[in-house]
Amino acid sequence: MERVNSSLCLENLRMMHENERLRRKAQQLDQENKALLAQLKRKQQQHNSSASSSASQQQQGAATAANNFKAAGKQQPTM
Repeated sequence: MERVNSSLCLENLRMMHENERLRRKAQQLDQENKALLAQLKRKQQQHNSSASSSASQQQQGAATAANNFKAAGKQQPTM
């Protein structure tokens, strides 16, 4: 009986150590996941801001071209 108890205590101790190791690994993976998510969000924001900036520049360029046609007294070409 005492031997069985000792064996179960050792098994329990191993399980507690394994649980602690897995808990630390889960925390590490959670931190990495959060860091990667933040990095992804920053890249998306940069992409979105550059895309909106590019679209804004294209709109400004189209407006300038239309004004140039008007100033020259020409009709703007249609697409």
